[in-house]
Amino acid sequence: MNAANDGFKADLCIVGGAGHVGLPLALVFAGKGLKVMIHDVNTAAWEIIRTGKMPFMEEGAEPLLKEVLRNGRLAFSSDPSALQGVPNVIITIGTPLDEYFNPVFKGFKQFIEASAPYLADTRLIVLRSTVAPGTTDWLQRELHRRGLKAQLAFCPERIVQGFAVKELQELPQIVSGTSEQAVREATELFHLITKETVPLSPKEAEFAKIFCNVYRYVEFAIANQFYMITDSAGLEYSRILEACKRHYPRMQHVPGAGFTAGPCLLKDTMTMVAFTRNQFSLGHAAMMVNEGLVLYLVEKMDRQFDLPNMTVGLLGMAFKGESDDTRASLSYKLKKFLTTRAKAVLTADPYVTTDGELLPVEEVIRRSDVLVLCTPHKRYRRLDLGGKPLVDVWSAHGRA
Repeated sequence: MNAANDGFKADLCIVGGAGHVGLPLALVFAGKGLKVMIHDVNTAAWEIIRTGKMPFMEEGAEPLLKEVLRNGRLAFSSDPSALQGVPNVIITIGTPLDEYFNPVFKGFKQFIEASAPYLADTRLIVLRSTVAPGTTDWLQRELHRRGLKAQLAFCPERIVQGFAVKELQELPQIVSGTSEQAVREATELFHLITKETVPLSPKEAEFAKIFCNVYRYVEFAIANQFYMITDSAGLEYSRILEACKRHYPRMQHVPGAGFTAGPCLLKDTMTMVAFTRNQFSLGHAAMMVNEGLVLYLVEKMDRQFDLPNMTVGLLGMAFKGESDDTRASLSYKLKKFLTTRAKAVLTADPYVTTDGELLPVEEVIRRSDVLVLCTPHKRYRRLDLGGKPLVDVWSAHGRA
């Protein structure tokens, strides 16, 4: 399916361009003057985008979207034939995990099968999302096998979701390629939106991207382990952490406790586990801690409260504060376990629009016997809880 794109000659096509990675990138490139084709099979999302509305929360994105639409610099398609004649293609297809925590390459293979007939004139193909080490070299072999001459680069995104428009233009961009020409052309492309680029080999860049997320996942696991240890001892982790940090620079970056979730951190950690043939024991341990925090809270509440005769209200279902994204949110894992323990479980979130079971927060507070702060949205700091007990692993309503 193609939108009305008559006469639109794209400088750049972003595959998966209606998603959290692709759309901000498309807007920033279009804002710099390129004509950008958003290619995505999720036609419902880009039908929303065409109206000038963002399908998800992203700071500063909607004014930019309206501007580039007004200037005619965005077009939309779900048909691979839209790639015909486009010189630059950025692929934001992710690499999910299967039920055994192994990377799944089905999306890449489907893309190549469907798009290869239309890539003959493509000069540069850029992989953008996290990929397992060795994926870039594998894709290069696939392109050669099909007689395609496009240069191939891997230029990973490293932005914080919700602030992509800003960070894409401020953070250094890692650039790698399977040839010197690929690196040169990818560098020229990304210099349109950011000043600094960092050259690496493809496998180095693949590791660099994964290391960024794995490090954060392990770092959060340390904080969550500290929380469970101190909480079990009847102490408050946030007070101890504050004392550790006070005028002591070597502890400034230790985070607070909280649900560690979302579409990237666990996935990339398990990607590293799979790559090392299950020898990355630190990654396994981090998963046990971060995923186990939910079970710890359920057992704690079971001891403290008469759950079978109580209604529990969960405040926040997005995977992090000030977000509407519920992907891999541990709030839903908590809901699942509490459903078998409590009389009833009610949920609220001021931003999430994809869950029909959500209720207004005032109603959840009124009907609940005990509340759990699952997502530290800023507006929850001002809530009147009516004296109801609050289970708050975040303590300070957010991570340091």
